Amino acid sequence: MTLKIVRRLLPDWGTTYGPAGDGPFPAVMVLHGSEGGWSGWSHRNAVMLAAHGFLAFPFTYSRSGNVWNAGNISDVPLDRTAEALDALRAFAPVKNDSVGLFGVSRGAEHALLVTCLMQRDGVGTLPDALAVHATSDVICGGFDARAYRDVGDPGWTAWDTARRAWTWQGKSDDLLPTTPIPVEKYAGPVFLSHGKKDTLWSWKMTERLAARLRSQGREPELHLYEDQDHVPDSEGENVFFDQLIGFFQRHLP
Repeated sequence: MTLKIVRRLLPDWGTTYGPAGDGPFPAVMVLHGSEGGWSGWSHRNAVMLAAHGFLAFPFTYSRSGNVWNAGNISDVPLDRTAEALDALRAFAPVKNDSVGLFGVSRGAEHALLVTCLMQRDGVGTLPDALAVHATSDVICGGFDARAYRDVGDPGWTAWDTARRAWTWQGKSDDLLPTTPIPVEKYAGPVFLSHGKKDTLWSWKMTERLAARLRSQGREPELHLYEDQDHVPDSEGENVFFDQLIGFFQRHLP
């Protein structure tokens, strides 16, 4: 038997998943949500992309954490994400230096925000295509999985929305919670999707992002799923991945 999907180490950064063979392959960096990098969801999403011809890199940005705990999204240095994106672009199996960025939930917020900051400050090379699912349209507060418990649990604490999630070039003063994410500054292709029965982030946030892009003469690829929650069900996810993969196939040469 010959493996159809193989892992390749991106030196100093982590593992990637891609088709067997020498390539080259278009690449996608995958950003996890508040479940953290150790949970495996971003790796599973990377394998889905790898099965369709992409070299996918699930980048773990959550701080601390282990296989039992998601870690936290607090004072995460977005500069490191920009560096990881450049490292992936320079990786030998990557085709035409072509790299997309894909995030879900807090990873979607992360993807939008780091792209906008890279654009604003001329840092690194921007992703060639940007895809986000179930995102917020504003910066959200820091998150610590250790405190995320059912109300009434002895370890439960209220989410401190003033806690800062992100830093950029060592600072967070302009990355305060509730600050709008200026996605309209990014000129590349954008994929936006959201379930209209999302009980965590309102789908209206994604609709507002689309409106901002259109106000600048840009037309995002927008998908709103009538019967889907924050995490799609099996049928909904099949539809989502079909659309996501089609988007990256069209925009990553």
